[in-house]
Amino acid sequence: MPVAPLPKVRSELVATSRRLHQLGWVANHDGNISLRLRGDRLLITPTAYSKLDVDDASLIIVDMDGKVLEGRKKPFSELELHLAAYRARPEIEVVLHAHPPCATAFGLVGLELAPVAMPEIVVSLGDRIPTVPRAMPKTPEAVKGVEAAASQVDAMLLAGNGALTLGADLNQALLRMELLEHYAKILTAARQLGQVEPLPPGDVAKLLEARKKAGLGPRKKE
Repeated sequence: MPVAPLPKVRSELVATSRRLHQLGWVANHDGNISLRLRGDRLLITPTAYSKLDVDDASLIIVDMDGKVLEGRKKPFSELELHLAAYRARPEIEVVLHAHPPCATAFGLVGLELAPVAMPEIVVSLGDRIPTVPRAMPKTPEAVKGVEAAASQVDAMLLAGNGALTLGADLNQALLRMELLEHYAKILTAARQLGQVEPLPPGDVAKLLEARKKAGLGPRKKE
């Protein structure tokens, strides 16, 4: 759980929200962020807010059932997707949802972000960046899809609904979204030049071992 004082955590979440807008990864009311607090609570951004306009007063605290405990605004409609990720990964502290254009385009046409052809992608994000099948946000299918993917990966595309990254803190979740979008741009450019070859399986295995030693990736449930 975050050890920083709550005012500092709130300030960092506001800064991250505005950063999403500055980077061009959200528009209108797109995107949402949640951060786990002590006592099975989440600090979240509100619904119907530009991420540029999110401030301390607009933040909400909810329990792990989505019930509002503190704050005057309403939770975002996709909170169930965040809760699904937390259920799948008890060790994560942050869920970040945005619509980075290039990565979102892959999901929009039902493509995974594949092949994984660069070592840093394996170490930072894993050997697969799946696309969760299209489903309306509040439906059981959407929740099950995110929960299943989150149990295996730290970054995923949502078909027709942007991308989701998980992290141990706000910075890690943001950096994973940054790398996701960066790799989507690289793949798009590379495919215009020729065929993109995946990393050899032996290399992937070594990189996954390095990832594990670095303490990254899903932890096996006891």
